[in-house]
Amino acid sequence: MFITKGNTMSEDERHDRSNEPKASSISRELLTTSMLTAVGTAALVGIHHRYRKQQHPNASLQDYVAGMRAQLQALQPGAGSTPNLKRFRYACQQAAVSWQQAYHQAIDVKSNVLDLTTMHTTTMLARPVRWVSGVASMPKDQASLNQNEHDFGVVGIDADRQIVWQTNMPERVHDIVVQPTNVSESQVQHSNVEQRRDVVVMGRRPSERFWVLDTSNGQVQHAIKADLHRHFYGHACYSLDGKLLYVTENDTVSLAGKIGVYDTNDAYKKVAEFNSYGIGPHELIMHPDGETLVIANGGIKTEQASREELNLDTMRPSLVYLNRHDGTLLEQVVPEHNQMSIRHLAMHNDGTVMIGIQFQGEKHINVPLVLTHQRGDVSFAPLTMPNNQWQRFHQYIASVAVDSDRNLLCVTTPIGGCAAIYDLHTRELIDDVSLPDCAGASVLSSASRSTNKVDDPIESSGFIVSDGQGQLTALRVSVSPDSKLNGKDDKHVSTDSQLHRMSFDNHLQAL
Repeated sequence: MFITKGNTMSEDERHDRSNEPKASSISRELLTTSMLTAVGTAALVGIHHRYRKQQHPNASLQDYVAGMRAQLQALQPGAGSTPNLKRFRYACQQAAVSWQQAYHQAIDVKSNVLDLTTMHTTTMLARPVRWVSGVASMPKDQASLNQNEHDFGVVGIDADRQIVWQTNMPERVHDIVVQPTNVSESQVQHSNVEQRRDVVVMGRRPSERFWVLDTSNGQVQHAIKADLHRHFYGHACYSLDGKLLYVTENDTVSLAGKIGVYDTNDAYKKVAEFNSYGIGPHELIMHPDGETLVIANGGIKTEQASREELNLDTMRPSLVYLNRHDGTLLEQVVPEHNQMSIRHLAMHNDGTVMIGIQFQGEKHINVPLVLTHQRGDVSFAPLTMPNNQWQRFHQYIASVAVDSDRNLLCVTTPIGGCAAIYDLHTRELIDDVSLPDCAGASVLSSASRSTNKVDDPIESSGFIVSDGQGQLTALRVSVSPDSKLNGKDDKHVSTDSQLHRMSFDNHLQAL
């Protein structure tokens, strides 16, 4: 009995002993997994750092520590911790995809992406992109991760005017051009797969580069360099089928304006070139007929890598219509004053061109700065300002955006510090809103309109305006119910802004 009792274990003791080998095995597996994870992470960081050092000799391993610290700081306890955790999780998912794409493209010798710093993307929210904007000053804590001399970039913006993704760029950008799609927004919403679209980011004139990004995540797909004796003038447009890209360019030898044609299906290879029939072509847009290019020849000569105006006394601006297939000149119109530089354009669905002027003459001269034109008209038709006081805009229109469905036009002036909205039915000013350093303008998306605190969304429409102070401001145009009862159609503009820690640049483009 004694021996039997001494060698007998309780059920609990046998269970504990039987788990000892299993626990030891699990511990070894955890240790092995942790070691492999550490080695794999170190290898990935080493590979990434090697390519960064090739482009930026001052790059340091400390950058990775700073990046992780910046992400962890977002996870502060409090009421907003749950959204921050969701954003952090999505950022990690996107980072994995970004790394995979970055190394695939970096090793692929056929890739046009030569500067890995342009591929640094920080995804903040898992939301569809509604607008894309250039940024003249990115948040310092993000820009510092790349050790860039400058902190220029591009951002994707959602319907709530929050940043979806941000991509650092090696130089300041200007125009943002979104590739057209034949799939309607409703079809995309009811599909499990969203159609991939490009967004072209033009360097600020005079630039020798433009970049092609993926609209969904901001990843750089191609970096295109100008031909010899050419530089870009800051704007581009797609054909309506999205197969060709047309870019305003300068011949740095003859100083003649050119239109470069690039094949989107062949990595944006240049396939043709037309004359712009003028000097200093700036913005160009596609006519609704799908066959005609509309070009704003600013009329100002500039040399290579220079923004100095060489011919202000003798400049000759013009609006030009070209056949997009062979470059044949179809029509050319000049303004009433030779120093009315035609700079920015927007196209109404009915084929009316909206024109923003930057006047290069004496400050006391009062000339119309917002014009319209239709094919066949021999001259431009100016919109009206109260008491003809065009000086409100300080002779400078930065962006032009048109809402064809509601016949509204928005123009911005950073020098004048305001955005103005016109009623195209009456061609009169509805109102102007003080917005210091505002420049970018685009139509509010349908999703944004649906969030308005207005019973009937048809009665409320408007625009989104960006500025150098970091604001994205919605300008909503509404018709007063009282005015309708009185048989009038009085419109008023209401505003609300979202503030961001960045300085938005010249142009804002809707998807």
